[in-house]
Amino acid sequence: MHPGFPLRSAGTVVAIDGPAGSGKSTLARLLARELGFRYLDSGAMYRALTLKALREGAGVRDGSAMAALLARTDIRLETGGEGQRTLLDGEDVSAEIRTAAVTEAVAHTAAHPAVREGMVGLQRRFALQEEGGVVVEGRDIGTVVFPDAVLKFYLDASPDERARRRAAQSGGRPEEEEEAILRRDGADESRAVAPLRQARDALRIDTTGLDVGQVLARLLGPARERLALP
Repeated sequence: MHPGFPLRSAGTVVAIDGPAGSGKSTLARLLARELGFRYLDSGAMYRALTLKALREGAGVRDGSAMAALLARTDIRLETGGEGQRTLLDGEDVSAEIRTAAVTEAVAHTAAHPAVREGMVGLQRRFALQEEGGVVVEGRDIGTVVFPDAVLKFYLDASPDERARRRAAQSGGRPEEEEEAILRRDGADESRAVAPLRQARDALRIDTTGLDVGQVLARLLGPARERLALP
């Protein structure tokens, strides 16, 4: 647990974890809107730092260099009617952090213990900065960042289904997307610190073959029940 950031607001946190292409970003945004909560895409923070490293020619595999880079980097997330904006040193990089180059390199950034520790602090600050609830999505939200979240979901789907979704978004080939997804899965699941895994108390939902509305309905039921919402 990161020192200095008590989880006093964890009762208002809904955690959504899962691998790449499982639908967690889309569903987290929709669930937040339905519940009247804020939304936090924790992966955007790692992507922003990765983007800065690529711009400056810093080695994303060098943990010390990446920790030093984070220490002199201002990453902020803003939510509004258009969704979440990612600001890197004051610049809106919401689109640029989704490029193929960042996607390929971000797993290396996320593997460094010092970087993850710093990011956990930022994520908890975001969740605690305002009153009200927040839906947070990522790969270690329910296990590390907010282990006491009031409700946890773990979204998953078959690799080929996830690849098709990514290809539809990027315009790439499903075969290439599946190879990239499997590489990312391997990196996320095998890293020494905060590996991707389902929290014991998380509700697992396989989104294979389901449309967005069907998955949202499976999230809303438990969320409304747990949060005592109409």
